[in-house]
Amino acid sequence: MTSGTAEEFTAHRPRMFGLAYRLLGSAEEAEDAVQDAYLRWSSADRVVIDHPGAWLARVVTNLCLNRITSARVQREQYVGPWLPEPVFTQDGSLGPMELAEQRDAVSTALLVLLERLTPTERAVYVLRKAFGYGHRDIAGVLDLSEANCRQLYRRAIQRVATPEARFTPAAEQQRELVESFVTAAREGDLAGLEKLLAKDVTWWSDGGGKVTAARRPLVGRETVMRFLMGGAQRFEGRLDLAVAEVNGAPAVVAHAADQLIAVASFELRESAIAQVRVVVNPDKLIFAGRQFAAMAPGA
Repeated sequence: MTSGTAEEFTAHRPRMFGLAYRLLGSAEEAEDAVQDAYLRWSSADRVVIDHPGAWLARVVTNLCLNRITSARVQREQYVGPWLPEPVFTQDGSLGPMELAEQRDAVSTALLVLLERLTPTERAVYVLRKAFGYGHRDIAGVLDLSEANCRQLYRRAIQRVATPEARFTPAAEQQRELVESFVTAAREGDLAGLEKLLAKDVTWWSDGGGKVTAARRPLVGRETVMRFLMGGAQRFEGRLDLAVAEVNGAPAVVAHAADQLIAVASFELRESAIAQVRVVVNPDKLIFAGRQFAAMAPGA
């Protein structure tokens, strides 16, 4: 491959990684899909590629559709709740995050909802909602009719709709709430933690059977508080907590000796924490762990 061809691929790589991640919910698998796309790009006949960005989007999307199908078979034996891999986004890894719509498009909450969709519905939704593709362009990517793509998009919108409207606080209020959570946790202020939780809060833990984690969602403030009290006793003085931007929103990062141990994402309702999704499966923290190490002072 010529250096010019490699440079052209590199220019498209961040966008292709963002596409693959939204389709797969896994940063590690997204990297693999982009690498596979690179191999196809390097051996392709450049004369027949009029629009490299569109060509790569088609290749990456179809590579991801194959991966989604096999991943869902594997997930049937997954131990405990499955959550998407966290990605630190303050470095632009998943694209710009200036707008609320851009942040919501990679939120942990949305990626969980996208699991409701068929692989093709998910591809249509991501290409349309996150990347602004027209239905005609999506049809070209997926080898479907434009009318079929419209139908799939309508169906996807309906399937990811939440039963009740989500009232998300402003970005500043979100960060204040998460920082209050970290402060209360550091100080062992259980009463302060309790005040931050909605009465019907749900806590999800993704350990994948690799580490100790709740294998069912914990529902209700009292249940979650008992879990937090147990965790406080178990990890007292062993973990450092910090607030960082993960998937476009403030999250809690737990680390020990510069090693990433857990990432907790929050879904907020008005002035309370309604959902907590914690990834502790070490396999799912590999990509974020590399990011975390690069963010450390002196890295």
